[in-house]
Amino acid sequence: MLVALLLLVALSNAVRVNGDGGQCGSNPTLDPRPHSVSILEFGAVGDGKTLNTIAFQNAIFYLKSFADKGGAQLYVPPGKWLTGSFNLTSHLTLFLEKGAVLIGTQDPSHWDVVEPLPSYGRGLEVPGGRYQSLINGYMLHDVVVTGNNGTIDGMGMVWWDWYSTHSLNHSRPHLVEFVASDYVVVSNLTFLNAPAYSIHPVYCSHVHIQNVSISTPPESPYTVGIVPDSSDNVCIEDCIVAMGFDAISLKSGWDEYGIAYGRPTENVHIRRVQLHAFSGSALAFGSDMSGGISNVLVEHAHLFNSNSGIEFRTTKGRGGYMKEIVMSDIQMENVHTAIAATGNCGSHPDDKFDPNALPHLDHITLKDVIGTNITIAGNLAGIDESPFTNICLSNITLSTNSVSPITWACSNVSGFSDSVLPEPCPELGNTSYDSSSSCFYLLSVSGKTALQ
Repeated sequence: MLVALLLLVALSNAVRVNGDGGQCGSNPTLDPRPHSVSILEFGAVGDGKTLNTIAFQNAIFYLKSFADKGGAQLYVPPGKWLTGSFNLTSHLTLFLEKGAVLIGTQDPSHWDVVEPLPSYGRGLEVPGGRYQSLINGYMLHDVVVTGNNGTIDGMGMVWWDWYSTHSLNHSRPHLVEFVASDYVVVSNLTFLNAPAYSIHPVYCSHVHIQNVSISTPPESPYTVGIVPDSSDNVCIEDCIVAMGFDAISLKSGWDEYGIAYGRPTENVHIRRVQLHAFSGSALAFGSDMSGGISNVLVEHAHLFNSNSGIEFRTTKGRGGYMKEIVMSDIQMENVHTAIAATGNCGSHPDDKFDPNALPHLDHITLKDVIGTNITIAGNLAGIDESPFTNICLSNITLSTNSVSPITWACSNVSGFSDSVLPEPCPELGNTSYDSSSSCFYLLSVSGKTALQ
């Protein structure tokens, strides 16, 4: 009787992607899946102690048979569901009911080891392979991870300790990772205690991340919330992210591997987000950006209690570019450095990188920004051989505290500013720019054109 009731609820909530997933201007509709099963039917036990990896794997294998019949949903009812890593399939919805907590086992033997991503050439933290993420999708189409505010808890404490004590055998896993997939939706869930990244779409198209809450403790080392990586047509909206390192970080590969793979992150729209990054940046670009990052629109963002608000990171040997990025209607509170850019950040995967592969940063626009309790307004340090150009600042007011006597620091940068307080460094004070062509231009984001 209980299973029948749960299935009835599941059928009413089953969803699938239809339309332009990943474009904030045209939200995907989530049509009902014609088939739904509960994880209970596959012997899963939600007591927080029983390992349910095989139950999840068997359930998804069964639901794969419905891919050509409109797809199916796997319903996870309230309970604590301990599991190792498992793979999703196309035309599938994973639905976590309110009170359902998916718990990642802390036993690394239940996390498969997979090959490094080709745009990175090795594990980020340890050379060689990497632990597979808790929930995975590879070369999928039309897949949804959603719920009624269910929770995915990575139980990252042991992984953070292994990282800090240099005891990792392989690079840490993520919570949810999609590789080479399209029409992906992640929504209406809480993500806790990721070992490393929480949500990582890589080589993906049409990704929509909406109404999720993500957090790790402030002391968790190098934990990151949402990481669009060599992906296009990505929408991130109505999310709350509080992490040990970066809240949202855009990437596209590492040195010679990212250059060779050559897939940029582009057409990204981020709006109505609240971001907190304890030791990193609320909104970060790079430092792994060798495939390029372009056509990014960020609007209506609240950045608070962070080491830096907005930060661009790169270094010699990285190659790639960061360009045509517009950020507007930004509020900052209690941020040490409001705007940062550095050309000397990050290590190299090995000694095969080309030191003459110079990154380019160009056409970055920030406007309508208000900040309170800011220590340093801006710290921008470009590269001698490749200065950062066309940095355009307009209508920015940052109320700085008295902790630092320096409000702006600049080197190897150039740009334009208008109505910026405190007054920026001379390199950004150029008023001779043609603002219509150099700073405020038409930026194509997610298939739409927005006037900046």
